[in-house]
Amino acid sequence: MFKLIELKNSQMKHTALITGASSGIGKEFSKIHAEKGGNLIVIARSEDKLNELKKELEAKYKINVFVISKDLTKPNAAKEIYEEVQNAGLKVDYLINNAGFGGLGKFHERELEHDLQMINLNIKVLTALTHYFLQDFLKNNEGKILNVSSTASLMPGPLQAVYFATKAYVTSFSNAIAEELCDTNITVTNLMPGATETEFGKISGMDKTDMFKKPVSARSVAEDGYNGMLNGKLDVISGLTFSQKLMTAMVPLTPKKIILKQIRQMQEVK
Repeated sequence: MFKLIELKNSQMKHTALITGASSGIGKEFSKIHAEKGGNLIVIARSEDKLNELKKELEAKYKINVFVISKDLTKPNAAKEIYEEVQNAGLKVDYLINNAGFGGLGKFHERELEHDLQMINLNIKVLTALTHYFLQDFLKNNEGKILNVSSTASLMPGPLQAVYFATKAYVTSFSNAIAEELCDTNITVTNLMPGATETEFGKISGMDKTDMFKKPVSARSVAEDGYNGMLNGKLDVISGLTFSQKLMTAMVPLTPKKIILKQIRQMQEVK
């Protein structure tokens, strides 16, 4: 935990709470925020990785990093995180809901429990954390929220039916509450990455598909999202190739059956 003297000396620094901070885009968000002199609350399952990140960033940037090791797929994870932050006397300025996972395969052949955990993390935890910390933001009439969705949110996803659907929720939810908060100083930004060089590709099995032929760096996606959050942008699309940008633009104009076949082909393991 932070020492009391450190808290007093760092009151003017913005504190960012980042889920899924131990690797990939979340780890890059942490580095970017630390580079700007901000304090961090980093959350993930791997306490060892978080402590390594804490040691690195505190030594290099002279900031404070508060570690919360938590399995975010558990039902009460969001409430426990909020209470731990409150009990530590920490004020969150930026909430970055980054944690999430996917999985490849036909819905009826996949483990139901795995998909239910995906829904719990990608939707329920994100929603609950947003609700809890938004109450504090509203009291001070300031704060920034960055939710990591995906370009998958813009279309249905055969062979990743549940993942695409969860990300559609994140985009819709983020955009809706951004409008609800339009008369405040609080902004909600929705980041929609394309294929990115993270552990997601290997864990989900997507690294063996056409969709992940040319993934972009996690750093570049994190920079786009972080800068978009600072500027209060509604949506940020990052990491698409020219052909992917073209396809994304054509989605509303293309018959759904054709889109479904194209997405399925792109997600078939080669």
